[in-house]
Amino acid sequence: MAALPDTTEDRLLGGRVTIFQSPGGFRAAIDPILLAAAVPVGAGEKVLDVGAGTGAAALALAARVAGVRITGLEAQSDLVALARRGAEESGLSNRVSFLEGDLLSPPDSLKPGAFDHVMANPPYLAAGHGNPSPDEAKRAATVESDALLDDWLEFLSVMVGDGGTITVVHRFDRADEVAQGLRKRAGDVVIFPLWQKQKNGDAKRVIVQARKGGPKGGKGDQKTASGLVLHMPDGAYTTEAEAVLRDAGALAIST
Repeated sequence: MAALPDTTEDRLLGGRVTIFQSPGGFRAAIDPILLAAAVPVGAGEKVLDVGAGTGAAALALAARVAGVRITGLEAQSDLVALARRGAEESGLSNRVSFLEGDLLSPPDSLKPGAFDHVMANPPYLAAGHGNPSPDEAKRAATVESDALLDDWLEFLSVMVGDGGTITVVHRFDRADEVAQGLRKRAGDVVIFPLWQKQKNGDAKRVIVQARKGGPKGGKGDQKTASGLVLHMPDGAYTTEAEAVLRDAGALAIST
């Protein structure tokens, strides 16, 4: 298929996945790929991707795990159209679907507790902070609006069934905020830093995962994993990062 007007056609996971994106709007980087790699899903299970954008995380997860079925929820209709086109081009539309809707008023077809796992890449900036982009799509993807971070975490916890996981990628400096929000609703919280060039060095992003129905509150309910180093000193991706970003490998969050 030819690229849609005013979009670029981009390949992920070493060419396994195709997504379509606006050249001037918010563009998927490595965050959704790392998010998808962190979800401990098996064949036959169902996953909800909240704030699916152009479908990068949902399609990456479907490409990595055969037999998984994924629903993406996205509020912007133009991004839903691009995500659906990406699913078709990637040969994944039989297992990945995208719905238009807001997490504050979700489609009736989304039933609480219906998913084995849920994942999200919420806006990184709190409402009223930073310098919002003049581009509507980019602003919606990067800055909280009516739905604050706690609203995202509440919706995720409602949609996942007991025993399922909630996986969030966010800014490293908001890791404790995400973890505390998940601890109110779930247990077995793990903070997984994404280090820039060395462990315990600088990190911009973090993955936080919890299990619904796990122990809530109390000692030992939260831990910090060793994480993943993304770059070598020369800026190239480490072998471990390449295994995830190019070879569709999984991230073992609990280690």
